[in-house]
Amino acid sequence: MIKFNLSKKTIVLLLVATVFISFSFKSKFFEVAKQIEIYNTLFKELNMYYVDEINPAELTNKAIKNTLKNLDPYTNFYNEQDVEDAKIRREGEYGGIGVSVFYSKKGIEINEIYKGFSADKANLKVGDIIVSVNGQSLKNMKRDQLSMYLKGTPNSRFFVEIERQGQIISKEITRDKVTVNPVPFAKMIDEETGYIVLTRFNDKASSEVKKAFRKLKKEGMQKLVFDLRSNPGGSLLESIRISNFFLPKGKKIVSTKAKVKKWSNIYRTTNNPIDLEIPIVVLVNERSASASEIVSGSLQDYDRAVIMGQRSFGKGLVQRYRELTYGTQLKVTISKYYTPSGRCIQELDYANRDKDGKVPKFSDKGINEFKTANGRTVYDGGGVLPDVIINTSKKTESTKKLLNSRAIFNFSTNYFYQNKTVKNVNEFVFKDSDFKKFTSYLKSDTTFVTKQESLFKEAFNSVKSKNIFSEYEKIQKKLLDTKIEEISKNKDILKRVLKEEILKRYYYKEGVYNHNLQNDLVIKKAVKLLKNQDNYKQVLSAK
Repeated sequence: MIKFNLSKKTIVLLLVATVFISFSFKSKFFEVAKQIEIYNTLFKELNMYYVDEINPAELTNKAIKNTLKNLDPYTNFYNEQDVEDAKIRREGEYGGIGVSVFYSKKGIEINEIYKGFSADKANLKVGDIIVSVNGQSLKNMKRDQLSMYLKGTPNSRFFVEIERQGQIISKEITRDKVTVNPVPFAKMIDEETGYIVLTRFNDKASSEVKKAFRKLKKEGMQKLVFDLRSNPGGSLLESIRISNFFLPKGKKIVSTKAKVKKWSNIYRTTNNPIDLEIPIVVLVNERSASASEIVSGSLQDYDRAVIMGQRSFGKGLVQRYRELTYGTQLKVTISKYYTPSGRCIQELDYANRDKDGKVPKFSDKGINEFKTANGRTVYDGGGVLPDVIINTSKKTESTKKLLNSRAIFNFSTNYFYQNKTVKNVNEFVFKDSDFKKFTSYLKSDTTFVTKQESLFKEAFNSVKSKNIFSEYEKIQKKLLDTKIEEISKNKDILKRVLKEEILKRYYYKEGVYNHNLQNDLVIKKAVKLLKNQDNYKQVLSAK
């Protein structure tokens, strides 16, 4: 029998602590219940007495999204249609026509055609706008409504009217079972170097990477370039499985730290690897995020691969889906993750926005050093820093605005209809003269508007005096010239983006990959490093 000798003072302290914790919990629970009740009563009063009709779903959706917007951009509410879309992204299969799209006031604009599926068979083109489906006009419809029109049961037929270069064309389309392969391209670069592209970490990612790896092995692959550039991430478990292909069983790949204890875990490799010896270069850029950073970070920490490119995005947060009522879901950030060396690569500190809502960087407070298995120094505080950095020009604010606009897409559509054919896919060059045509095109484009142009137009519209119109046009031209000058500082970046967007029109995404296999400077540098094994090993050495 064990005896406990506790003083009266200790017992009192324990009782006080228990009461305090219990009170705090009840107080917090009461506050949550109180706020929910306030919203419920407000909602009922509005619905009953507000002078105009209210759309309850739309009002609630806006209220929820407004509640979440000050957290982080990954914590989101999904209505029933959003849940279906998220499921498609995870599973990679759906009944549809094989396109990615934009939604606009005119209808559904086609952004990309997937080779061999319904839209391709029906000869739809990138830039086509679907303006009606089965006689129903899509004009001014909301995104949630538009997203339902193209999806449906495989083999079901429907009629569309599309607007193409000012003409209306009618088509009958039969829906397919569309499978989105996360490994859209895997090919030998030369007799001994293989190349695999992984574009997303959906439920098929690890099985497709393994399939591609084994295929290339049979073709003689002795070295690998693994391309994770612009891969936004996805499944945590898939990233662990893919890391496991090249790391021994039992190795820690990632650890998570959460407020809820059961979600704080250490994830290790659980299977035998498929290859521990093959030299690997992993390509990343500023749009490689989340699961891409788990794979590149773990392979870097174990000195298993050379990471090449630009610093990755810096998303060190983990989300989980939580079921809500009526088929809706909440995707909520539950934890931060850490690479095997202990790094958290999260870039932005969403919990400490300033009074203007600006999000600070963790690296603003300083970065910390960590060590890889070989003793190399690596850092936290903002993405995975490559072992071999490929420098590009630093993006100006105007270039960032341009890349987020539709101007490049619209110019590429015009280019396609003005040039019915282009040279062989491997020989296509977007020349300086083409870039000049692009900057001239921007003078008439309405989608690429800088902050300065927007503010100036707003100021002019508030006055609208004919006396200053000529001065307004002069300043407007000056702002345009400044904008062109600013984006021209990033000609190296923009020429590559324009070239890929144009090639996609003629040869699908497959053509872009084939072109890059022979022309991409980063891939060429990766192959050169792999061929010089002394340099490759030196990069991975702490010496």
